[in-house]
Amino acid sequence: MSDAEKFWDKSAEKYSKSKISDLASYEKKLAETQSLFEPHMRVLEFGCGTGSTAIEHAPHVKHIDAIDISENMLEIGREKARVAGINNIAFTRNTLSEFKAAESSFDVVLGLSILHLLPNRDAVLKEVSRVLRPGGYFVSSTVCLGSSPLRFIKLIAPMAKILGIMPEFHVFTKNELVSEIADAGFKIERQWHHDSGGLKVFIIAQKIELT
Repeated sequence: MSDAEKFWDKSAEKYSKSKISDLASYEKKLAETQSLFEPHMRVLEFGCGTGSTAIEHAPHVKHIDAIDISENMLEIGREKARVAGINNIAFTRNTLSEFKAAESSFDVVLGLSILHLLPNRDAVLKEVSRVLRPGGYFVSSTVCLGSSPLRFIKLIAPMAKILGIMPEFHVFTKNELVSEIADAGFKIERQWHHDSGGLKVFIIAQKIELT
Protein backbone atom coordinates (compact mmCIF):
# COMPACT_ATOMS: atom_id res chain seq x y z
CA MET A 1 0.00 0.00 0.00
CA SER A 2 1.44 3.39 -1.01
CA ASP A 3 1.83 6.32 1.39
CA ALA A 4 -0.85 8.20 -0.55
CA GLU A 5 -3.29 5.32 -0.25
CA LYS A 6 -2.64 5.06 3.50
CA PHE A 7 -3.14 8.81 3.93
CA TRP A 8 -6.46 8.93 2.10
CA ASP A 9 -7.76 5.71 3.66
CA LYS A 10 -7.08 7.24 7.07
CA SER A 11 -8.64 10.57 6.06
CA ALA A 12 -11.72 9.19 4.30
CA GLU A 13 -14.26 9.50 7.11
CA LYS A 14 -13.23 13.03 8.05
CA TYR A 15 -13.05 14.04 4.39
CA SER A 16 -16.58 12.76 3.75
CA LYS A 17 -17.95 14.99 6.51
CA SER A 18 -16.15 18.17 5.47
CA LYS A 19 -18.30 20.98 4.14
CA ILE A 20 -17.87 22.65 0.76
CA SER A 21 -16.01 25.88 1.47
CA ASP A 22 -17.41 27.85 -1.48
CA LEU A 23 -20.82 26.51 -2.43
CA ALA A 24 -21.47 29.11 -5.13
CA SER A 25 -18.28 28.21 -7.00
CA TYR A 26 -18.96 24.49 -6.60
CA GLU A 27 -22.44 24.89 -8.08
CA LYS A 28 -21.00 26.97 -10.94
CA LYS A 29 -18.46 24.23 -11.68
CA LEU A 30 -21.22 21.62 -11.66
CA ALA A 31 -23.34 23.69 -14.04
CA GLU A 32 -20.50 24.39 -16.48
CA THR A 33 -19.52 20.72 -16.51
CA GLN A 34 -23.09 19.54 -16.97
CA SER A 35 -23.47 21.90 -19.93
CA LEU A 36 -21.06 19.56 -21.75
CA PHE A 37 -23.07 16.43 -21.04
CA GLU A 38 -25.49 14.49 -23.23
CA PRO A 39 -27.48 11.43 -22.12
CA HIS A 40 -25.40 8.96 -24.17
CA MET A 41 -22.03 10.03 -22.74
CA ARG A 42 -19.50 7.98 -20.83
CA VAL A 43 -17.50 9.86 -18.20
CA LEU A 44 -14.34 9.01 -16.27
CA GLU A 45 -13.47 10.73 -13.00
CA PHE A 46 -10.04 9.96 -11.58
CA GLY A 47 -9.33 10.86 -7.97
CA CYS A 48 -13.08 10.75 -7.31
CA GLY A 49 -12.75 10.71 -3.51
CA THR A 50 -16.06 9.91 -1.82
CA GLY A 51 -18.02 10.34 -5.01
CA SER A 52 -20.08 13.45 -4.27
CA THR A 53 -19.41 15.12 -7.63
CA ALA A 54 -19.87 11.91 -9.61
CA ILE A 55 -23.25 11.46 -7.95
CA GLU A 56 -24.25 15.01 -8.90
CA HIS A 57 -23.35 14.34 -12.53
CA ALA A 58 -24.70 10.80 -12.87
CA PRO A 59 -28.31 11.72 -13.84
CA HIS A 60 -27.01 13.66 -16.85
CA VAL A 61 -24.96 10.90 -18.55
CA LYS A 62 -25.11 7.22 -19.44
CA HIS A 63 -22.30 5.96 -17.22
CA ILE A 64 -19.50 7.19 -14.95
CA ASP A 65 -16.35 5.26 -14.08
CA ALA A 66 -15.17 6.75 -10.77
CA ILE A 67 -11.69 5.69 -9.70
CA ASP A 68 -9.54 6.45 -6.68
CA ILE A 69 -6.58 4.93 -4.85
CA SER A 70 -8.43 4.80 -1.52
CA GLU A 71 -10.80 1.89 -1.00
CA ASN A 72 -12.18 3.58 2.11
CA MET A 73 -13.11 6.64 0.03
CA LEU A 74 -14.76 4.40 -2.56
CA GLU A 75 -16.78 2.50 0.03
CA ILE A 76 -18.25 5.79 1.23
CA GLY A 77 -18.98 6.73 -2.39
CA ARG A 78 -20.77 3.46 -3.07
CA GLU A 79 -22.97 3.96 -0.01
CA LYS A 80 -23.76 7.56 -1.00
CA ALA A 81 -24.78 6.38 -4.47
CA ARG A 82 -26.94 3.60 -3.02
CA VAL A 83 -28.75 6.03 -0.73
CA ALA A 84 -29.24 8.47 -3.63
CA GLY A 85 -30.62 5.72 -5.87
CA ILE A 86 -27.80 6.17 -8.40
CA ASN A 87 -26.85 2.99 -10.25
CA ASN A 88 -24.81 4.19 -13.24
CA ILE A 89 -21.52 4.81 -11.40
CA ALA A 90 -18.84 2.12 -11.16
CA PHE A 91 -16.50 2.84 -8.24
CA THR A 92 -13.17 1.01 -8.58
CA ARG A 93 -9.79 1.25 -6.82
CA ASN A 94 -7.38 2.33 -9.52
CA THR A 95 -4.91 4.91 -10.65
CA LEU A 96 -5.45 6.35 -14.11
CA SER A 97 -2.52 4.37 -15.54
CA GLU A 98 -3.66 1.13 -13.90
CA PHE A 99 -7.21 1.57 -15.17
CA LYS A 100 -6.06 0.95 -18.75
CA ALA A 101 -9.16 2.28 -20.48
CA ALA A 102 -9.47 1.75 -24.20
CA GLU A 103 -8.32 4.55 -26.48
CA SER A 104 -10.99 7.19 -27.21
CA SER A 105 -13.46 5.43 -24.91
CA PHE A 106 -14.72 8.44 -22.93
CA ASP A 107 -16.56 11.63 -23.84
CA VAL A 108 -15.51 13.59 -20.74
CA VAL A 109 -12.74 13.05 -18.19
CA LEU A 110 -12.81 14.79 -14.81
CA GLY A 111 -9.70 15.44 -12.71
CA LEU A 112 -10.93 17.52 -9.78
CA SER A 113 -8.65 18.60 -6.92
CA ILE A 114 -6.11 15.98 -7.96
CA LEU A 115 -3.42 17.24 -10.38
CA HIS A 116 -1.49 19.07 -7.64
CA LEU A 117 -1.28 15.78 -5.72
CA LEU A 118 0.35 13.81 -8.54
CA PRO A 119 4.09 13.65 -9.30
CA ASN A 120 3.61 12.63 -12.93
CA ARG A 121 1.30 15.27 -14.39
CA ASP A 122 2.72 15.00 -17.91
CA ALA A 123 2.04 11.26 -18.06
CA VAL A 124 -1.41 11.72 -16.52
CA LEU A 125 -2.39 14.38 -19.04
CA LYS A 126 -1.18 12.23 -21.93
CA GLU A 127 -3.28 9.35 -20.61
CA VAL A 128 -6.31 11.63 -20.29
CA SER A 129 -5.84 12.61 -23.92
CA ARG A 130 -5.48 8.98 -24.99
CA VAL A 131 -8.71 7.79 -23.38
CA LEU A 132 -10.76 10.77 -24.59
CA ARG A 133 -12.45 10.71 -27.97
CA PRO A 134 -11.40 13.50 -30.36
CA GLY A 135 -13.45 16.55 -29.42
CA GLY A 136 -14.01 15.21 -25.90
CA TYR A 137 -13.50 17.35 -22.81
CA PHE A 138 -11.12 17.35 -19.88
CA VAL A 139 -12.44 19.20 -16.83
CA SER A 140 -10.06 20.02 -13.99
CA SER A 141 -9.98 22.01 -10.78
CA THR A 142 -6.46 22.51 -9.44
CA VAL A 143 -4.59 24.30 -6.67
CA CYS A 144 -1.84 26.41 -8.28
CA LEU A 145 0.43 27.97 -5.65
CA GLY A 146 3.44 28.75 -7.82
CA SER A 147 2.84 32.50 -7.98
CA SER A 148 1.57 32.96 -4.43
CA PRO A 149 3.34 33.42 -1.08
CA LEU A 150 2.14 29.89 -0.28
CA ARG A 151 4.53 28.50 -2.88
CA PHE A 152 7.03 27.99 -0.06
CA ILE A 153 4.89 25.11 1.18
CA LYS A 154 7.07 23.04 -1.15
CA LEU A 155 9.85 23.38 1.43
CA ILE A 156 7.87 21.66 4.17
CA ALA A 157 5.68 19.35 2.07
CA PRO A 158 8.20 16.45 1.90
CA MET A 159 8.60 16.28 5.68
CA ALA A 160 4.85 16.74 6.24
CA LYS A 161 4.27 13.80 3.90
CA ILE A 162 6.75 11.62 5.83
CA LEU A 163 5.00 12.53 9.09
CA GLY A 164 1.63 11.65 7.55
CA ILE A 165 0.08 15.05 8.19
CA MET A 166 -0.43 15.98 4.55
CA PRO A 167 -0.44 14.14 1.21
CA GLU A 168 2.14 14.52 -1.52
CA PHE A 169 1.77 18.05 -2.86
CA HIS A 170 3.28 19.78 -5.89
CA VAL A 171 3.68 23.50 -6.50
CA PHE A 172 3.33 25.07 -9.95
CA THR A 173 1.72 28.11 -11.55
CA LYS A 174 -1.53 28.37 -13.44
CA ASN A 175 0.41 29.22 -16.60
CA GLU A 176 2.54 26.10 -16.22
CA LEU A 177 -0.58 23.98 -15.86
CA VAL A 178 -2.28 25.57 -18.87
CA SER A 179 0.86 24.97 -20.95
CA GLU A 180 1.05 21.32 -19.87
CA ILE A 181 -2.60 20.73 -20.77
CA ALA A 182 -2.09 22.35 -24.18
CA ASP A 183 1.03 20.26 -24.78
CA ALA A 184 -1.03 17.12 -24.15
CA GLY A 185 -3.22 17.96 -27.15
CA PHE A 186 -5.93 20.20 -25.74
CA LYS A 187 -7.44 23.58 -26.51
CA ILE A 188 -8.41 25.58 -23.41
CA GLU A 189 -12.08 26.51 -23.68
CA ARG A 190 -12.65 28.11 -20.28
CA GLN A 191 -10.60 28.93 -17.19
CA TRP A 192 -11.37 30.90 -14.05
CA HIS A 193 -10.22 31.19 -10.45
CA HIS A 194 -12.67 29.97 -7.86
CA ASP A 195 -11.38 31.24 -4.57
CA SER A 196 -10.68 34.69 -3.14
CA GLY A 197 -6.92 34.22 -3.24
CA GLY A 198 -6.89 33.08 -6.86
CA LEU A 199 -5.15 29.84 -5.93
CA LYS A 200 -7.61 27.37 -7.44
CA VAL A 201 -8.15 27.19 -11.19
CA PHE A 202 -11.10 25.57 -12.97
CA ILE A 203 -10.35 24.59 -16.57
CA ILE A 204 -12.40 23.08 -19.36
CA ALA A 205 -10.21 21.87 -22.22
CA GLN A 206 -11.23 20.17 -25.45
CA LYS A 207 -9.17 17.45 -27.08
CA ILE A 208 -8.05 18.71 -30.48
CA GLU A 209 -9.49 16.79 -33.42
CA LEU A 210 -6.72 15.96 -35.85
CA THR A 211 -7.54 16.43 -39.52
